Amino acid sequence: MSVKTILLESIPASFGFKIDKVILVLLLALLALALFSPEQGFASLKFMLDAIISIAPYFLLAVGLAASIKASGADKIIARVFSGHPIKTIIIASVFGALSPFCSCGVIPLIASLLAAGVPLAPVMSFWIASPIMDPEMFILTTAGISFDFALAKAGFAIAMGLLAGFTIVLVQRFGLMQEVLLNKISTGCSSSCEPIADTKIRFKFWNDDFRMVLFKSEFIQTSLFLGKWLALAFFIESLMVAYIEPSWIQEYIGGESLLVVPLAALIGMPSYLNGYAAIPLVGGLIDMGMSGGAAMAFMLTGAVSSIPAAIAVYALVRKPVFMMYLLIGLSGSILFGYVYQYMIV
Repeated sequence: MSVKTILLESIPASFGFKIDKVILVLLLALLALALFSPEQGFASLKFMLDAIISIAPYFLLAVGLAASIKASGADKIIARVFSGHPIKTIIIASVFGALSPFCSCGVIPLIASLLAAGVPLAPVMSFWIASPIMDPEMFILTTAGISFDFALAKAGFAIAMGLLAGFTIVLVQRFGLMQEVLLNKISTGCSSSCEPIADTKIRFKFWNDDFRMVLFKSEFIQTSLFLGKWLALAFFIESLMVAYIEPSWIQEYIGGESLLVVPLAALIGMPSYLNGYAAIPLVGGLIDMGMSGGAAMAFMLTGAVSSIPAAIAVYALVRKPVFMMYLLIGLSGSILFGYVYQYMIV
């Protein structure tokens, strides 16, 4: 089968040549804004394009890595590493996640590849939760914008959140729940017409093999198109939140010292329009104005894990029970470690 045939078939296998519903909703929303609020329509379009451009290096890196893992056969290695003893694999995934440079959206392609390769949900969820909370660049910027102690605690909580997520999934699955993870409609690999690779050996220099290169291109195209449309919609929604949600509201409701400010900060951070880097100066300013450290930590943790763009991307990828567990772990873990940090600094 020719490369051209397989690449062409990889697109309609997931999307068809009809206009996709997600793309249609996005186009209609942009059209409505252009008609009734042209200024905001232009601002939303610019915001969406700027966000896509800013995340593009991470997105392409993640998609390329996922496609490379599939084409080289390295998914078998990862599956074996993450399929060992649950305690060991969860710890490894949590630490690796906290050190990785992926944001909550950029990590999605890699997660899809791991789940499609049969990697157990527990270590994948550990990596999934820990990854967007902290990375080396975030650590440096948080130290500069807030404090070294806050950055160090946030890094520790990133690992702790990963551990909480992994062991929670292990416990839930022992009761026979969440055995099915990915949505049936999602295809993260080659089209159904592709033949399996006859050579089952792992070949990291897969570009020397014509068929493996076909598999790489097919995987790259399908994953990019599927996740790209959802991220575009997510960034559009984020642009509306930026336009219509006043930052002063956040300051008003989570700037006090009550015990309720920690869960309230987590709830507000959950649909936050801020990314982790943009949140640093705001949270630093709120702390200077009297916001409790526990509320600040809860706000940043839950915003990193469960923001609107990340939540939409996750919703498009996994079954609803897994999605709800993802949100629950993000919210409850943020509240828990917000209180832990509050106790630490008293």
